Amino acid sequence: MAQVTTATQVPQAITKRHVTAAVIGNALEFYDFTVYTVFAVDIGEAFFPSHDKFVGLLLSLLTFAIGFVTRPIGAVVIGAIADKVGRRPAMLLTFALMGVAIVGLASTPSYAQIGVAAPILAVLCRLVQGFALGGEVGPTMAFLIEAAPPKRRGLVGSWQSASQSVSSLIGGFVGVVLAAYLSHSALAAYGWRVAFWVGALVLPFGLLIRRTLPETLHHPETHTAIHPDRPHLIAHARLLSLGVMVILFLTTSTYVRLFMTTYAITSLHIGSGAAYGASLVNGFVGIVFTLLGGYFSDRIGRRLMMMIPLLLFLAVTYPAFAMLVHNHDGPTLWAVTGVIGALNSLSAGAALIWLTEGLRKEVRSLGLGATYAISVSVFGGTTQPMLAWLTHVTGDPLTPAYYLMVAALIGLVAVFMLDETAPVRVAARATA
Repeated sequence: MAQVTTATQVPQAITKRHVTAAVIGNALEFYDFTVYTVFAVDIGEAFFPSHDKFVGLLLSLLTFAIGFVTRPIGAVVIGAIADKVGRRPAMLLTFALMGVAIVGLASTPSYAQIGVAAPILAVLCRLVQGFALGGEVGPTMAFLIEAAPPKRRGLVGSWQSASQSVSSLIGGFVGVVLAAYLSHSALAAYGWRVAFWVGALVLPFGLLIRRTLPETLHHPETHTAIHPDRPHLIAHARLLSLGVMVILFLTTSTYVRLFMTTYAITSLHIGSGAAYGASLVNGFVGIVFTLLGGYFSDRIGRRLMMMIPLLLFLAVTYPAFAMLVHNHDGPTLWAVTGVIGALNSLSAGAALIWLTEGLRKEVRSLGLGATYAISVSVFGGTTQPMLAWLTHVTGDPLTPAYYLMVAALIGLVAVFMLDETAPVRVAARATA
């Protein structure tokens, strides 16, 4: 194992402005990806019209899932660029690709206008989105970890996950506003496109701020006893395997939360205004509790900060969904979304930090990006269409609760097996 060292020399100071620039760009990318879930019903009507509304919705969700197919490819290709060329050029590339995809999807005519070409173009845009987002997580997370002082990696690094919640919050807000002022037919005709154009308008700003980022790839870095001697992915096999299990839970929970809007409308028959409100709640608690999770993981360790919320999550999921199904109203929907979102976010704030810290810099972007993308592609891409299908077939509105509990059990097994990476805990163990 590598020898424990105590100091890292950073050739250029990384300011709060740099961290903010990375996080804002990440939030803008995830806005495009998450806003699709908010308007899945309306997009289904635009591109996949059907006499059976469930068929149209399922086709829309499957198109959303198609975007996950290219995420591992993007993670490998762009992650390799980030580890060899630099974090900044990789982040610029992902943002530019996402810009092409969001403008393309917002501009694609409906099925009624151009026929079968409409869903084909929508699928192509989703494939580009997936490729770009697959390559986004690794370089951004690596940059934040490398930019942060060792004792504040948890808080700084948790902004990557928190920025995803920022996108959910903004997407939910746009959905609430549009639902308040537009009829259902107007939302299906053009309202959802407005939400995508909102994201497109900030693309030049995102590219500009990312160009200002310094490069962290070549900074000397502290290596601890948790790092393998060999800077190859195969040396990190155990860490990456446990990472897949942890991210399986985080991904499943995240996409169930994003599914709450569609679930509320189609299964619980809650009004669209109240249903879009769930995205607002989801985004708000995601920001607050992800940052809290990162902050406290710097003090008590990554492992404990994942374990406690996971145990609570497993305990409250079934009664929370049972209450929602019984009441099927807006306030209960918001409360349930808030509770499961808070517990999930506390774990997420520590989980990606743990995985990133455990990887050597030479393979950090590629290893993290590929692990994250594969987990999200397999479990995130299938969660929403699977839940829609299972709920429809079984007629059991508690299906999301069972799904979440199985994922939480898998995540708990991994957390019990993983090694601690937080500097405060590693240092304490080394001096014991």
